[in-house]
Amino acid sequence: MHYAEYRMVWFPGDDLLAACRPRGLPIGNLTSQFWSNCFMDPVDQFVKRELGCPAYLRYVDDMALFSDSKAELWAWKRALLERLAALRLTVHEGPAQVVPVQTGIPWLGFVVYPTHRRVKSRKVVEATRRLTARYDEWGAGRISFAEFDASVQGWINHVRYADSWGLRGHVLRRFVWDANGPIREPRPVACG
Repeated sequence: MHYAEYRMVWFPGDDLLAACRPRGLPIGNLTSQFWSNCFMDPVDQFVKRELGCPAYLRYVDDMALFSDSKAELWAWKRALLERLAALRLTVHEGPAQVVPVQTGIPWLGFVVYPTHRRVKSRKVVEATRRLTARYDEWGAGRISFAEFDASVQGWINHVRYADSWGLRGHVLRRFVWDANGPIREPRPVACG
C-alpha cells in the first residue's frame, strides 16, 4: 500500500462514529502553520522536555529528531508514536524511519545531506509536469506570460535552497520562446 493511502485507525474508546471524524492536520490552507503549531505544541513539549532531545526540527507535520545513538532514536520513535496515539494522531510509517544522516534526510521536498541538499526526484517530476502544463496553457492563450513566468519563478525560488543550478537548466531548457511567444517544437533535452 502506498503511504499516501489512508487506512482507518481505531483508537481505544472509538465507536462507529469515529469513521466520520476528521483526520490529519489542516495542511494546505492559509492557517495551516498556525493550527499545526496549536495541535502539535504538546508533541513539541514532549520531545524537548520528556524525551530530552537536544536537536529537534518540526515544520507543520514534518519532524526530525537527531541523536548519535541509534538505540536512543528507536526508543524516542516508540515513545513518540505512543504520545501521538494518545492525541489520536498517527504517522506515515514509510517516511518515519531511523536513518543515518549520511544517507540523506528527506525534509520539505529536499534530501538533506551533511554537505549538500538535493531536490527529491519525485518533486522534480511533478514540477516538470506542472511547468509543462503551464507552458502549454500560455501557448494556447489560456494564461498570460506573467502567469507562466510566476510559476517558473516560484519553482526556481523553491529549488534554489538545494544544489540545483544544473537541475534548473535541465528542466527549464525545454521552455523556449521568441518575441511571438512559445516555440512549439522545443529543443531536444539531453538526459544524463
